Amino acid sequence: MAATKNHDYHLVEPDPWPLIGAMTAGIMFGGLVMWFHANEYGKFIFGLGLLGVLVTMYNWWGNTIREAHGGYHTPVVQLHLRYGMIMFIASEVMFFLAWFWAFFDASLFPSAVDAVGGHWPPKGIEVLNPWGFPLLNTMILLCSGTTVTWAHHSLIHGNRDGLKLGLLLTILLGATFTFVQGWEYAHAPFAFKGSIYGSTFFMATGFHGFHVLVGTIFLIVCLIRANRGDFTPKQHFGFEAAAWYWHFVDVVWLFLFTVIYVWGGWGAPHAG
Repeated sequence: MAATKNHDYHLVEPDPWPLIGAMTAGIMFGGLVMWFHANEYGKFIFGLGLLGVLVTMYNWWGNTIREAHGGYHTPVVQLHLRYGMIMFIASEVMFFLAWFWAFFDASLFPSAVDAVGGHWPPKGIEVLNPWGFPLLNTMILLCSGTTVTWAHHSLIHGNRDGLKLGLLLTILLGATFTFVQGWEYAHAPFAFKGSIYGSTFFMATGFHGFHVLVGTIFLIVCLIRANRGDFTPKQHFGFEAAAWYWHFVDVVWLFLFTVIYVWGGWGAPHAG
C-alpha cells in the first residue's frame, strides 16, 4: 500500500501550534517594545502575547509527549531529538559569547573605549567580593550538577525514588541560587546604568540567572512527569535534555565566576 510506513522516521500530523506560537510571540515582543516606549497599551499587549506563548508551549509539548507515548519516537527519532538539543545548546553558547565579547572588549582594551577611561574596572567602581555570595552560588550550582546526575543514573538503573529525590534537590538548589543572586543584585554597589562595568556585568550574569530560572522550570516539569511515570530507563529524552541544559548552565556560571567576578574585578575595592 502507498500509505504503508516503511521507515523509522515520524512524519508529524498537521498542527496549528507552530503558527499560533509565531503569531503570539510576535504580539509579545511587539507589546514589549511598546512598553519600553511608554505606550499605555504595551504591557497589556505583552501580557496577552505571553499568555499565548505559554498556552502554545503547553499544548505543543503536550502533543510531543503524546507522540512519545504512542511509540512514534523510535531510536532514530530520539537520536535526531538529541541532535536538535545539541544544536540548541550550541546556539546558547554563541548567545553568551556575545556578552563575554562585550566584557572582554572593554576590559582587555580599556584605553580604546572612551566610556572605560583607560582603567579596568573603571575608577570609582566598587565590585562585589567574589569570595562571598558568588562563591556560595558556585558551590550551589556544582552541588546541583551532582544531584541531577544522580537523578539521571537512578533513572537508568530503574530507581524511581532516587530519580524523584535527585530532581527535587536540584530544583531546590536552583531556587536557592536564584534567591541568592536576587539578594546580591539588590545590594550591588553599582547600577546597570552609569558605567560599562555595570552594564556588562548585569547583562552577562542576568541572562545566566534567567537561564537558571528556565532550567529550574524545565526540571519541575520533569519532576511532574516522573511522578506520573512518564520516563523509562530506555526512553527519557525529556529528562535527558533538561539535564544537558542544566550542565550547560553550570559550565557558563563557572566561566562567569572566573572571568567576571574574580579576574574582571581584580584590583578594585570590594563593597562593604
